[in-house]
Amino acid sequence: MLDRLRIGIDGYNLAMHRGTGVATYSRALADTLLEAGHGVEGVFGLSVGRSPATRETRFVEALRRHHPKPLNRRDAARLMLKAAAPALKARAFDVPLGGLIARADFPQRLPAFSRLTSVADLFMVANRHFKLHGRFVTLEMENPPEIMHWTYPVPITLKGARNIYTLHDLVPLVLPHTTLDMKPNYRRLVQRCVDEAAHVCTVSEASKHDIVELLHTRSDHVTNTYQTSLPPVVEASEEPFGGPLPGLRPGGYFLFFGAIEPKKNVGRLIEAYRSLRTGTPLVIVGPRAWQSEVELARLPAHGTLDGPAGERIVQIDFLPRAELLRLIRSARAVLFPSLYEGFGLPVLEALQLGAPVLTSTAGSLPEVAGDTAVLVNPLDVAAIAEGMRALDSDETLRRRLSEDGPRQAERFAPEPYLRRLEAMYAHVMATTRPG
Repeated sequence: MLDRLRIGIDGYNLAMHRGTGVATYSRALADTLLEAGHGVEGVFGLSVGRSPATRETRFVEALRRHHPKPLNRRDAARLMLKAAAPALKARAFDVPLGGLIARADFPQRLPAFSRLTSVADLFMVANRHFKLHGRFVTLEMENPPEIMHWTYPVPITLKGARNIYTLHDLVPLVLPHTTLDMKPNYRRLVQRCVDEAAHVCTVSEASKHDIVELLHTRSDHVTNTYQTSLPPVVEASEEPFGGPLPGLRPGGYFLFFGAIEPKKNVGRLIEAYRSLRTGTPLVIVGPRAWQSEVELARLPAHGTLDGPAGERIVQIDFLPRAELLRLIRSARAVLFPSLYEGFGLPVLEALQLGAPVLTSTAGSLPEVAGDTAVLVNPLDVAAIAEGMRALDSDETLRRRLSEDGPRQAERFAPEPYLRRLEAMYAHVMATTRPG
């Protein structure tokens, strides 16, 4: 077992109200390390002020705010002026860990950090600074952790620590038409992350291959730790669903969940479903993101759960976590024919809950699903439809996948994940010096 380390983890995505897949990754990373006895220190970009007496209050207030305050013209000018400095340093302040944070309600957002630090607008200023100058912001703090694990490609280095950057995928470079990123700036950023890093972390062999090949780095400079998800707990119920899904019965529907954007391939999924002319409804749960109107263009004009065969499609922007987990566990099958994923957390969560899965042959998804899912070419609508037909009609297939899925998911359980993380950290501690 690795000796106890102090490891910093950024709060870039953890501070977002509804979170992201990276926020889930950050939370699971922190919880896994804390459970193993390591010190985990959160580094946030929230305004907490210079007075120690009020920092905890201001931190809680900022984190609870559903949406950040819009910048007025004066604040925007101030941040731009700050970012324009040719060589920029920032100083993080400690946030006292008192009773207020312990009592605050941050479900699924804030791990039990052993230390909290924050500096106002850190990530916003750093990103603007990098766009202007192509340089990273140097972050300073008293007694920095031995390792700073940035969970996202951010243009910041913590002075006095070994800086590790997680690159989940290189989708803007592999599938440039599916994202809004400014591609030259993005490539420059991820290349600098690789060049500046003590080490690079990623979450699949597919992503590692892309990083090594596209960013021209050594294979031993990149470690695939995969990622983990704590086993979801869902109360057993055979009752039909209510709320926005009245009358929907367990085992009686297909489910897609995730952001609705080009990468997720929802348009082809809808086209494949409508070609089946099945009476099994399709439920789509996820926020409408960039180009969602294109992906949803094939939705029936008035989709309902009891409409004509092939037209029973409903789309919901958001469900509370507990309701979504029950929906996953009770699905006839979870459908996730994504064009590319760095990992594919929806597939892992479905496997954990014993839901039969259809997913794609692209990116990391075959690594996560193994032989416990129906794999299809995501560009082939007929192949997606055929996979759905098999899951719809073959009870034996569904039963086998339901039984095998949780065993496959054990490959990504917290214990093997911790072993991979600790092996990476031990290598970094032995072969690199603090920056």
